[in-house]
Amino acid sequence: MMALEALKGLGKARLEALHKAGIHTMADFLLTLPQRYQDTSVSTPLEKAVPGMETCVSGYLKASPRLSRFKGMSSVTVRLCDETGTLPVVWYNQPWLQNQLNIEAPLTLYGRIDRDKQGRIRMISPIRVQERGILPVYRALGGIPPKTMRELMRQALTQLEDCCPETLPEILRIKYHLCERNFALRQAHFPETRENLAIALRRLSFEGMLLYQAAAAALRGERTKGVMIPVAEGACKSYWKSLSFPPTNAQERVLSEIAKDLAAPHAMGRMVQGDVGCGKTALAFGAMVLSAHAGFQSALMAPTEILARQHLESAKKALEPLGISCGLLLGGMRAKERREALQKIASGEWQCVIGTHALISEGVNYHNLGLVITDEQHRFGVRQRRLLSKKAELTPNALVLSATPIPRTLALVLYGDLDLSIVDELPPGRTPVKTRIVPEEKREGLYDFIRKEAAAGRQSYIVCPLVEESEMIDARSAQETYAELSMGPLSDLRLGLTYGEQPPEEKDDTIRKFSQGELDVLISTTVIEVGVNVPSATVMVIENADRFGLSQLHQLRGRVGRGAKESWCFLMASPNERLKTLCETNDGFVIAKKDLELRGPGDFLGTRQHGDTLIPGMALGADVQMLEETTQCLKWIRSPGYEAEWLALKESAQAAFARALDDVAMN
Repeated sequence: MMALEALKGLGKARLEALHKAGIHTMADFLLTLPQRYQDTSVSTPLEKAVPGMETCVSGYLKASPRLSRFKGMSSVTVRLCDETGTLPVVWYNQPWLQNQLNIEAPLTLYGRIDRDKQGRIRMISPIRVQERGILPVYRALGGIPPKTMRELMRQALTQLEDCCPETLPEILRIKYHLCERNFALRQAHFPETRENLAIALRRLSFEGMLLYQAAAAALRGERTKGVMIPVAEGACKSYWKSLSFPPTNAQERVLSEIAKDLAAPHAMGRMVQGDVGCGKTALAFGAMVLSAHAGFQSALMAPTEILARQHLESAKKALEPLGISCGLLLGGMRAKERREALQKIASGEWQCVIGTHALISEGVNYHNLGLVITDEQHRFGVRQRRLLSKKAELTPNALVLSATPIPRTLALVLYGDLDLSIVDELPPGRTPVKTRIVPEEKREGLYDFIRKEAAAGRQSYIVCPLVEESEMIDARSAQETYAELSMGPLSDLRLGLTYGEQPPEEKDDTIRKFSQGELDVLISTTVIEVGVNVPSATVMVIENADRFGLSQLHQLRGRVGRGAKESWCFLMASPNERLKTLCETNDGFVIAKKDLELRGPGDFLGTRQHGDTLIPGMALGADVQMLEETTQCLKWIRSPGYEAEWLALKESAQAAFARALDDVAMN
């Protein structure tokens, strides 16, 4: 079997780039599937080019290319012509193209059709087509050019039979009409036809989903003996009576499920999933109360310092009247403050410890830790939960909170190592947020509305998809918007700016000022998607809303409507089916289902939540029907009479996902 190092053209620097990307063997390399494909086999007539599509076009230039420069940027602009029409084409920061594009010479391009800020159609920074066919496009790997990546993959495919054995039992392949693995991998890398590509991607997507579910099911079946936390009869009801509001039926049901798990001999592994405002935090505090009353310590890990501080404030109000002490551990603490916190954790003086990743850092020793809670938000995975669990002698009970509604079938795939509780009911009295799509021509009216809300003591968010202005992307940036509004339409209001790369002190100070009512408008990126709770905020404006997924838009919308006043979410974009769905419902599960249907599981789980898609081939070939199909397949293969097939499948699954199950959801 050829080693990865033996590939011609793979020098030391490129090999290190592959290792950095987690590619260590020839099999790893062969399973690095294309992110997408460029179909240059046929050219689209220019009159049929429509915004949003990636396509191949051919024609010629009637005039010389025009080179422009602005603020250190450059652009080369041409007009491509064919017998059906013309198409403006622009390349950014490639000034040499001015001398490489010849008038009247045949020119074939591949790229994305888009609109400029004035709504005119154009093609942005296309590639010049040198090769016809369905060409693979791999993710960028440390400076390895796309053409080089293709050549390396052609070499690697000669080792396919030795490196990538079949993973699915033959009886399963026949039942679900799946091609052999090696045929699928060859066609996925270098498809001969669109039909072969579809067959290949179905096989690889099915395999990836099924093996992941099988690995998670095996993990779930290996639950270890854990901390048993006895729960006194009536303890749940007593907790609910101690609060200032009555629980919903869903909250009562889920806390009972948690209590039953805590008292069981094996360690609890349960996810509580629910929409914004359904009361998951109250459930977490309820579990901490049950744990404390039985003499055990609990730890709650939040994804941001802001959210951790908010949890501590809420916990003190809810738990300290019950005699339960709470404390905070953060990564940025001063040495003396951290020493004092560590001492109180180790001695058990703090029965409930709230913090960020600092909770799993070295030097943190717990006192009789019985329960760990992670506020998931797709930022903690199996690995982090295990690190926190290892802080105890016996495996503590694990509770995971997820504020992003996910269709049940998909949740069972993604979090297959956990039992699932769904809080499908909102507390009474919440005022639904009204959502409207706002076209560009009504922007001034929107600013008038924000000023009126500010005059009434109410606050607004304006969320932008970018941090700073880019000539490469037609979208509003937070910095650009802040500067424009500060000097123009909202110059009479108190404005703040925050974004992910901002120094932590600045970010915390800005959000603190907004939370305390010292700012009227907060202009930001999606950094405010979680961990910001301002009841007096009644307006959410989302710029370029069509650039976000539905579920993310719903999360952003959830930042308003937290008080008694009527609240609004304004989507700055042209109307489309996705955005209309958001206007029609406030139910996060309905929205998530629609998001899944429109984008597919691969994209739903991919770049938006986890960086690279967890499951090979999933983003390219998966759909909702396949998700349900693999779930049924797993039930079938685990039924009596298929023990040998299940054992073989489980071994393939554990080999395929040994690393992935530890690393999932680490961003």
